[in-house]
Amino acid sequence: MKSFLFLCVLIFATLQRSFSQTGALPDTELDCCEGDILLLLDSSGSVTTLDFSRFLIFVANLLHPFSLGRGHVRVALVLVGTDPHLEFNLDVHSAQESLLRALQSARQLQGDTNTEAAVGLARRLLLEAEGDVPKVLLWVTDGVQPGDVEGAMSELKARGVHVLIVSTIHGDYRVLGRVATPPLESHLYFVDIESIDIIVENMREAIIKIICAERLSVVHLTSHSAVLQWLPVLAADGGYYVLTYKAVGKPQAENRTVHPSTSSRAELTKLQPDTTYTASLRPESNQRLFSTLSVNFTTLPDVLSPAEVTVSDSGPRQIHVSWGPLQPARVQRYIVEYGAFPSGRVHTVTVSNQRSSAILRDLEPGTQYLITVSALHADGKQRAMSVRSCTQEAARPALTDLQLAPMDRWEGNEVQASWQADTDGLKGYWVSWERKDSQSSQSESSPSSTYLPPSTPSIRLTHLAPNSRVCVSPVYSSGRGEGICCTAKTGGH
Repeated sequence: MKSFLFLCVLIFATLQRSFSQTGALPDTELDCCEGDILLLLDSSGSVTTLDFSRFLIFVANLLHPFSLGRGHVRVALVLVGTDPHLEFNLDVHSAQESLLRALQSARQLQGDTNTEAAVGLARRLLLEAEGDVPKVLLWVTDGVQPGDVEGAMSELKARGVHVLIVSTIHGDYRVLGRVATPPLESHLYFVDIESIDIIVENMREAIIKIICAERLSVVHLTSHSAVLQWLPVLAADGGYYVLTYKAVGKPQAENRTVHPSTSSRAELTKLQPDTTYTASLRPESNQRLFSTLSVNFTTLPDVLSPAEVTVSDSGPRQIHVSWGPLQPARVQRYIVEYGAFPSGRVHTVTVSNQRSSAILRDLEPGTQYLITVSALHADGKQRAMSVRSCTQEAARPALTDLQLAPMDRWEGNEVQASWQADTDGLKGYWVSWERKDSQSSQSESSPSSTYLPPSTPSIRLTHLAPNSRVCVSPVYSSGRGEGICCTAKTGGH
């Protein structure tokens, strides 16, 4: 058990150290990658526990630079054993941190090397996956007893799945060579398990060539702009990109911009909302001929501010109201109207077009307000949105003083209780004490209480139990305020 725990710690430390040593690839290259990668890891008894951990470290390092999730790279993991096990599916991980945690928690299955069943599961997952994106099956194995997988793998390749294989030196090159997708020099590797890290960059480059195809992508879209991105294909010291775009079915002239060879994105501005555009990117070079990349996109419907109004940080006397989006180029000013609902006086605040919030002050505690934010646009249009919000209840005043004066009687169990409180909104007082039980000869007591009107700030308490606690609390329309308790020093005979 100790050796297993030590190995888990070793795997975690190795994964963290490997990530810190991974060379960073250009963000533009990684952001342009989109595809599904299914990892088929040999987890059978023919693989030692240490080698299985090396498999996990290898795939973690291999995938570390990629952006994960829909629109980027999706990853699934199937473990090979007597029965295949789906460790996680394609849509589970959208961040490298969660993928790393999942790889750290993967447990070896042991048992037989039933690769045929595992390939069948992988085939179903890949062929049923949504989206017309490149698909890669990466098989990492010790090469022992690969099984009859040629038929299933051939079907996968016929359906467009790229099969890449990493095997230890025990594998059969002829069998695995028929399974892997050509070219074998970049898609099939035989390596000593202790040196598996030396092929990480080559295998990653092979995957990039499959899933990071040359294409023009829309990476950000608003009602009036779009950001286009492409995988750089020109040498840094030569050539340029010609980007053209126009609205589909509109008479406007085509727009044309030129970008240097080092560029990989461009922002198109002053577009029309809810309009379909077609854009084309033509790399120009004296060295070779490149294909023209194209993409169609539709801008978002126009959004007029305010599209949302929210309230926060409300107190007894104020409310903080915010709105968005902020559109200083299109809005002249904002007007905030507020009043107690349903028939309170309406107050108005005018706000600059550079601000998207205001604090409404001098409000009544515990009151519901109707708040309306209106935007006066430069084109004369006006848009308004309303919300309701309640101020907090005001803090209930506390009792300010409580005095217990013993009465000069031979029994010694009576006191005169008197107190002071804020009378603004006061409804009365709640008094409680412990009363000596006259039915018992023992020092037993029972609780007693009474309610007094606001005009009675004192009371005589009789038959008090020895050392009785006397408590007085002010009562307001919103509830009880903070009270005071004192101990009555009484005796008894």
